[in-house]
Parts: sequence; C-alpha cells; structure tokens
Amino acid sequence: MKLTHPIRFTALALLIVVLFALDLAVGSVSIPLREVWASLTGGEVAASTAKIVRSIRLVKAVVALLAGAALAVSGLQMQTLFRNPLAGPYVLGISSGASFGVALLLLGAPLLGLGGSSLIASFGMAGAAWVGAAVILTMVAILSRRIKDIMVILILGMMCSSGIDAVVQILQYLSSEGALKSFVIWTMGSLGDVTTPQLALLAVAVVIGLVLAVAVIKPLNLLLLGEQYARTMGLNIRRTRRMVFLSTTLLAGTVTAFCGPVGFIGLAVPHLARMLFREADHRILIPASALTGSAVLLVCDLISKLFTLPINTVTALMGIPIVVWVVWRHKTIA
Repeated sequence: MKLTHPIRFTALALLIVVLFALDLAVGSVSIPLREVWASLTGGEVAASTAKIVRSIRLVKAVVALLAGAALAVSGLQMQTLFRNPLAGPYVLGISSGASFGVALLLLGAPLLGLGGSSLIASFGMAGAAWVGAAVILTMVAILSRRIKDIMVILILGMMCSSGIDAVVQILQYLSSEGALKSFVIWTMGSLGDVTTPQLALLAVAVVIGLVLAVAVIKPLNLLLLGEQYARTMGLNIRRTRRMVFLSTTLLAGTVTAFCGPVGFIGLAVPHLARMLFREADHRILIPASALTGSAVLLVCDLISKLFTLPINTVTALMGIPIVVWVVWRHKTIA
C-alpha cells in the first residue's frame, strides 16, 4: 500500500461525514446543523424537526450511503470480470429484469384484471423488482455453467435485456395513463421511498454482497492478467463467476428493487476511484469504490433536493463526463 492511500481514505471518510450531515440539514425545510445534532442525540428540539430528521432524512441518507457503495462495487466487479471499462452493474440484464418485474406489477396486473388483488398489492414494487432481477441472475448462472467465453455471456445478457425492454414497451403501450405514470416515476429512481423495515433488509443484502466482493479480491486481481493466466494459476473461473454474479445481484439487484434503476454510479465511480488512488489492486479499489460511491450519491442527493430533480437525472449529468473521458482515453491509447 502506498503511503498516500491512508491519507486519501481518511479524506474520503471525512468528506462522507460532512456530506451526510449536510444531507440531513438540506431539504424543502432547512434545518440548522445544531438542531440536526439535537434530533439525533435526543436533545431539546421541536417534535416536527426531530421527526423530519430521524424518520425521513436519516433513512434517506443511509440509503444513499448503502446504494452508492453497492452500485460502485458491483460496477467494479463487472468491469474486471468482462475486462471492459464500459461494463456496469446492469450489463447482465439485472436492471431490465427488475424493470420487467415492476412492469408486470404496475402495467400487466391491471391489464389482466388483477390490479386490485390483495396478493399483488402485498407483493409490492420492491418484491416484484427483486424477483425479476433474481430470474435474470438464474438464467445467467445457468448459461455461465455451459459457456466458457465471458464475452458470449455478456452478449447474451445484452440480448436478453433488449428482449425484456421490448416486452416492457408493449406493456407501456397497452397500459392506462395512471399505471404508465407510476411506472415512469419508478424508472426515474428515488432514495426516499425506502421504509425503516425495508432499510434493514437493504442493509443486510448490501453487507452480504460486499462480503462476497471482498472474498473474490484475489480472483479479481488474477483476472486482470487474463482468464488464461488465471487458469494456469489454479483459479476456478466458473466458481469466481458465480460468486461475482451473486454479489452483483445482491448489490445492484437490491438497490434497484428499493430505489429504482439508479444509473451511472456503477459505471463511472470505479473509474473515479482509479483516478483518485492510481491503483489496479482490488484490495484498494473495492473499499475506494465503496467510499467514493457513497460520497458521490450523497452529492447527487443534495443536488436533487436543492433543485427538485429526480436522482437519475443528477447521476446521469455527473456520470456522463466521466464515461466520455474513459472512452476518449481508451481511444487515444488505442
């Protein structure tokens, strides 16, 4: 580890603390930091202020922390596994699978006359999105057992995603205005729709996904040198793929289920972490990506609240310049 790495990690951690505090203070009603602190510590503060801080803004800020870290780490794993700098957490069709699940719930159920079903209602958008993402993961896992070439798996994932998107468009075309509006709003992404019980489930899934990501640090470092070299070093490629796919689905799939398809964080943040730390070693990049992802999504949440914008528009505006830089850099090198 370079001597500057601890300094950069410390700076990132302090930045996250500052951004977290600002995220609690900023909103439709500005709350002074001293009142935010009093709300969190049980000090004397108005009951309405304490409720806003504890029940709404605190949950949303924690979701931003977890979602940013989850999407960034899952994107890093995909870029390494596919050896493609433009790969992201959704390349396997996880986002499309989640969108399909929500589309069936919001658009398909009313068309079949099941919109008022108590079973459908109790399932919820998060449950529908998670099942949709899990179905896609199962298909990819089955394919990966039979197909050796990782690029073929990538192409099949993209084709599957395109097919699902076509079916979703058909459902959109046939659906009522109200159902269509609900679906479009979900696709814009939101960090504020997660309840406290859902936050506990989100946190558990993200922690398990991050633990799996840490477990494959050594295999990912070997894959940087190519699959053939990794095999000669005794790496079980199929087992590594399965662990990475499972980690990515837990991370990206769960975030998509609860927050909608939040774009560009998983694609752009790993490159930002590489620029900040000038490292290719995943022992550094995984924690660096997690911290950078949390910081970036907190910034995006602050901007979205200040200008009343959907979170997806903000992440896109921040992520696109980084992606353009990556494409230009690789074109120049080539």
